[in-house]
This record gives sequence, structure tokens and C-alpha cells, in this order.
Amino acid sequence: MDPQHRWIRTLGPAIPPGHWGEAARSGMGALLALAALGLWAMAPKVDLQLGLYLIAPFGASAVLLFAVPNSPLAQPWSAVVGNSTAALIGVTSCLLLDHDALRIALAVALSILAMIQLRAVHPPAGAVAMTAAMNPDQISALGYAFVLSPVLLGTALMVAMAHLYARATGRRYPFRQFAEAPRPEAATRHGLGLSELELTEILDRYRQTLNLGVEDLARLIDAAEVQAASQRSGISRVGQIMSRDLVTVGPETRLDTVAAIFQRHGFTSLPVVDTAERLLGVIFQLHLIRPAAGPRDRMSRLLNRRLELRAVDVMDADLPRLTADAPIAAVLPLLAEGRTDAVPVVEGARIVGIVTRTDLIAALAHHTLTAADRP
Repeated sequence: MDPQHRWIRTLGPAIPPGHWGEAARSGMGALLALAALGLWAMAPKVDLQLGLYLIAPFGASAVLLFAVPNSPLAQPWSAVVGNSTAALIGVTSCLLLDHDALRIALAVALSILAMIQLRAVHPPAGAVAMTAAMNPDQISALGYAFVLSPVLLGTALMVAMAHLYARATGRRYPFRQFAEAPRPEAATRHGLGLSELELTEILDRYRQTLNLGVEDLARLIDAAEVQAASQRSGISRVGQIMSRDLVTVGPETRLDTVAAIFQRHGFTSLPVVDTAERLLGVIFQLHLIRPAAGPRDRMSRLLNRRLELRAVDVMDADLPRLTADAPIAAVLPLLAEGRTDAVPVVEGARIVGIVTRTDLIAALAHHTLTAADRP
């Protein structure tokens, strides 16, 4: 590729195509958060003359919190501390400097410096500092109260709404830190043999600390290792490792029957299907357990009452699904997130298989043993 063509390509999109469903989910989250912020949280304090309480930078924060919630720049510390610090610097610049251009430039520059030192880089914070610096008369009337409300209060409320919305739509926010313990049976980053410090040094070496979190890097390396191992072993698609001989139950199956099936076969999950074999959900062993305190006879009664429920009453219907031709590397993040122990494999609406952590580990073990036998 000639240099001119390479340069022209750099002007094009740098991210892969987005999914309509995810775009709609992100946009709806921003809509709900900003509407709540404007109509409820900030309504008692709205000043039509100043017009600063629902500030423009909140729109930029909404993009990060709802569209790219895994980004290090979108985490609660970055959002709340970054915006608040920038507001503090912007207000201070208004109180100390009269020159407009110098005040605006210095407020943004000092905000960047402070955010990097505080490990709280949040791009909309630059707009917070600029908003304050461009409105010296209004900020003089508000003083440092501007830092508390709308900035700190508004950002904290948006972070809280982003957390609730992520949980309601099956996402994770805030994104977990590297030190958070994964589920013990998961095929996760423990295979890396790299510590958090070593991964941080890699990010720092390539100047990517603001673009990628340590946890993201670990997951990407893990997925790359799985993909490379699957290619070397000839296993590349989900259909090659999924369990095909399925035992399923109907939605009306009582939980005592489900418990007996678990005990008989040693399964950890059971698909729930209708009469046309369409997948309705999955029951895990944990669904049969309901924590209860009190005497043993009371716990026994509660457990017996629990077992009288039906499969449809406890199944998880909001599970990620894959097709048989999906790459095997697509399974790893779904199982490693800790949200599910098994991923159904479907063909249209019908279930044709299921992939568990055991299936994934067995595939990797097969590759390891095969490689060890080679001369």
C-alpha cells in the first residue's frame, strides 16, 4: 500500500460497525438520564437567566457513560472527580483572570493536567472548565456552588443512573477492576501469568493507559490466546465444542423434577424449551437454592415450597446466545464475565447445543495435550 493511500485510509472510521440494538440501548439510556436530570434533579434550581444548571458537558458525559461504559474514561472516579476538578479550576480562573482567551485556555489546560495526576481523565471535563471560563459574570454570581451543583451532583446522578440502566439491560457498569476476583471455575486471565503491574507497564510502554484498562487488556490477551490455540488445534467454531446431546425441560416442569435431573446427570444447567424446541431460558443449579435463615425445619419448609415452583418461574431468559458458526473466541468473554455459566447455541429460535466452561476448558486442554505430544 502506497503512503498516500495509507494516509487516506487513516481518515476513515477507526472503529468497527456498530449494532443497531446496542446503539438504541445507548441512546435510550442517555435519553432517560438527561431527561431525569433536567426534569427532576435540576428542576428546583433552574435559573432561566443563567441557564447553566443543565450544562452541555453532561451530553458528552452521557455518550461515555451509556455508549462506552467499559472505557477507563467513563468510570465513576473519572466522571465525578474529573468533572468536579475541572469545574473547580474553571470557577477559580473566572475569579482570578480577566482576559477571556487566557482564562479559557488556562482553565482547560490546568484541568487536563490535574485530571491526569488524579487518574481521573474524563474528556467532557474539558468542556466543564470551558463552560465556566466562558461565563465569568454568571460564575461570579454562583461562585464555587457551581462545583457542587450542577457539576458534582449532576455527574453523580448520571453515574448512578448509568449503573442502574446497565444492570437493567444486562450490561456491567462500573466495569470491574483487575483485582476483582473472578469465579474460580472460569477460564480467565489467570492463564496469562502476568500481574496487574506488568499489564499496566505494557499499557504505559505503548502510551495506551488512557485508552484501555488493565482488565480490558487482560481479556483481549486471553481471547487472542484462545483464538490462537483453537486455530492451532483445528478448533475454530463454537459448533465444534458445544454439547449436542441435550437434556431439556418444559416451562411447566416443577423444580423438584429439575433437581432430580440435575442429580441424575450431574449437569450445572438445563435449557428450558417449548414444544417446538424453541429456547425460552436456562435453569442453573443456583436457581434451586434460596438462602434462608432460621431453624432447620423452617429452612426445609422454605426449600420444599421452592421446589414446588415451575421452571418458567426461575429460569434465566436474558442470556447471551451464539450460533454454531461463531468463533470460539466469542465464548470466552461471555463465560469469563461471571454473568453466566453456560451459553446456549441456537439456530434461529431453536436450541441446537450449549457451551459450558467445562466444554471450553476441555477444548483448551485438548490443545495442550496435543502440543505436548508433538516432538
